[in-house]
Amino acid sequence: MPPTLGALMRTPRLRLNLLTGQENLDRQVEWVAVSELEDPTPYLAGGELLLTTGVRWATGVPDLRDYTRRLAERRVAALGFAVGVVLEQTPEPLREAAAEFGLTLLEVGRETPFIAIGKEVSRLLAKEEYEGLSRAFAAQRDLTRAALTGASAVVDRLARELGAWVLLLSADGTARHAAPAASAARAPGLAEELDRLREAGVRASVSLTSGGEHVSVQPLATGRRVRGFLAVGTGGRLGSDERTLVNAAVSLLSLELERTAHNATARVREGVLAALLAGALDPLHPGAERLRGVLPAEPVVVAAADGVGPAQPPEGVLVTEDGGRALLLAPADTGAGVIGEVLEGPVGVSDPSPYAELSAALSQAERALAAARGAGEELLRVGDLPGGLLGLADTPAGARMAGDLLAPLLRQRTSAELLASLRAYLAASGRWDAASEALGVHRHTLRYRMRRIRDLLPGDLDDPDYRAELWIALRVHGTAG
Repeated sequence: MPPTLGALMRTPRLRLNLLTGQENLDRQVEWVAVSELEDPTPYLAGGELLLTTGVRWATGVPDLRDYTRRLAERRVAALGFAVGVVLEQTPEPLREAAAEFGLTLLEVGRETPFIAIGKEVSRLLAKEEYEGLSRAFAAQRDLTRAALTGASAVVDRLARELGAWVLLLSADGTARHAAPAASAARAPGLAEELDRLREAGVRASVSLTSGGEHVSVQPLATGRRVRGFLAVGTGGRLGSDERTLVNAAVSLLSLELERTAHNATARVREGVLAALLAGALDPLHPGAERLRGVLPAEPVVVAAADGVGPAQPPEGVLVTEDGGRALLLAPADTGAGVIGEVLEGPVGVSDPSPYAELSAALSQAERALAAARGAGEELLRVGDLPGGLLGLADTPAGARMAGDLLAPLLRQRTSAELLASLRAYLAASGRWDAASEALGVHRHTLRYRMRRIRDLLPGDLDDPDYRAELWIALRVHGTAG
């Protein structure tokens, strides 16, 4: 807030003498202007302390009543007249006009240069700005600390900082928390404004004034989904520091509501998955229609692991922890990379199954997990477990044959990289995009590796018999995942 006339009057070194306008000492001084024009008002914005020496009055005093009237209508903070420069005393007609029009008139002594007054106002403005910033930073810090406790604490803190009433509303307009508590009764009266905000979008806000009270309402949203609204009621319009504080509260509350909604949804999904795998919930029952928005479309795969990984499950993937293991339910086309990020390896994955065979899929995932632990694999699908001809190959003799077949690659420093690339290429039937996506590399990188593999291996990768031998060798060698 800018300094007041009273603050300047209380500055001893300025030696200002108040002639008229004792009742106006609380007026704010926005700036200091110096002018000797007979009508300076076109160059004033209002709120200035106008200083003059009356140098042009020496040859003829203008109509001081008209001069003063113009300044009063322009709403200058005050007029300061310097004595001892041109005139030895303030003209009496000027005093009378100032008293008539309610203009504060100050007398500036000869020993006080105008620049000293301007510097003092600038100093006070800078001091006030610094103190305002300090208050704003401290208030924002307190708001952030309050956010650690929850949304209600942010609302309470904001109300104290602004000396206002604050309402946290849910998306449907219901009062979730009010400070003070009695202000919850104001929620129904904001229904029309909330409807306007819903139509305008998440970046809109609304302000209204009623009975001398100013109310602002803003949506609380992350992305395009509105989680609630914040309403603030004050006795007047908010200043810049106060608006900054409200904006900080909006950001904190938006994040808190989003986090709360996400956690609630995650808990619901965990419960649904646990009940589903335990057989306590039948997704095919006619009464389970509400689950369609939670469960992935069949066919699905079940994955089992020792723990949950750091990544959040994407949309359509459910994760829960049960009996010391982590379980996952996902669409059948979910990539191994996604499953490996959501779960901590080793991981066992079932074959694609309908919901009617979910119990069997869980058994498959557990069997694949046991095999992955024994083989030291990060991720193993039940369909990759040896059986049939692969079972015959999974013998000491078969292992030696596999080692001989893959020996040109095993001797390379980057053998693991080459074996993984060969397996991905064979698994994708030579489709570059699918293979590179499974590996998580660019297709040009995979093409480079496959050129090296072709150069190292004695056989022709385009020969289906040789490709089949390599695939079995990779499986027996333990690189299949």
